[in-house]
This record gives sequence, C-alpha cells and structure tokens, in this order.
Amino acid sequence: MNDVHNHVLTVIDFMKTGHKTCFVKVIGFDAESGQDFEGEVKFVGDLPFGDLIHPERSHLSSSCREFVRDDLLHRYSQGQFG
Repeated sequence: MNDVHNHVLTVIDFMKTGHKTCFVKVIGFDAESGQDFEGEVKFVGDLPFGDLIHPERSHLSSSCREFVRDDLLHRYSQGQFG
C-alpha cells in the first residue's frame, strides 16, 4: 500500500497579469525524493514555464516534475486560474 509516487501539489495563489499571462504559486511534496517543495509556474498563453518544471533546471524528481506539469496543465485547461 506504500506507493512511492504519491506526489502532492497544492496551489497557494495565482495572479493574471494580462497578455494571457498567469503566475501560479504552489507547494508540494516530491514522494520520490521525500522532499517538500515550493515554486512558481508561469503560464503564457496555454503553455507552462518555470524552473520548477524545466527538465534541466528543476530540483524535483522527474516523476514529480511531470506530475506537477500535468496537474497544472489540467487545472489551467479546466479554468481554475480565473
């Protein structure tokens, strides 16, 4: 019953700044590394950007990075950020 990939992501705040830009502040838990994390992802148009989800700059495990990216993309497409 102990799945090591029970990553956690919580959206703390978000802010739209115009020009189809939205900043999303998150906290979470990387189950693979056992570390808490926090960071920010910027959506420009419908695409997410930021070190937190960047394959070469993120400090998250690859499975958590993909989880965060996919979860935020899903929330964004569902209109949860305004």
